[in-house]
Amino acid sequence: MLLAPASAQAQQVRVNKLVNAAFGTIANFTIDQTRSQNVCVYTTPLGTRYQVTATGNGTGGAFTLASGANTLAYEVQWAATSGQTVGTTLNPGVPLTFLTTTATISGCTTGPATSASLITILRTAAIGSARSGNYTGVLTLLLRPN
Repeated sequence: MLLAPASAQAQQVRVNKLVNAAFGTIANFTIDQTRSQNVCVYTTPLGTRYQVTATGNGTGGAFTLASGANTLAYEVQWAATSGQTVGTTLNPGVPLTFLTTTATISGCTTGPATSASLITILRTAAIGSARSGNYTGVLTLLLRPN
């Protein structure tokens, strides 16, 4: 039996300020469509490293949007700093590890307002071969101590 000291604190990772990444109607098929959002990642105790794992709702966790039987692949990137439009590409179900955050309080109500970036990209090759329709999908992010 292993006992932890009474002062030991469980490691936790919290993320908030996530919103849906809506691409709307796409009229220009010659450029990648990118949506970047700034989120707040907070760890306890402060300084705890974290990892992020993304999974889509496509076959095998693939990052795909669907409109009926039609699918549209998208790319997911993560940056451990806010304000980014390019990050590290995530592969479905594979954790991106050893990340750190600048957040000093849960919810980023003081200190930095956000501490990481989630970037979703529809590449021109995928857009150009997609059929017309309303595409939706689900992206699941799992953040945990590393």
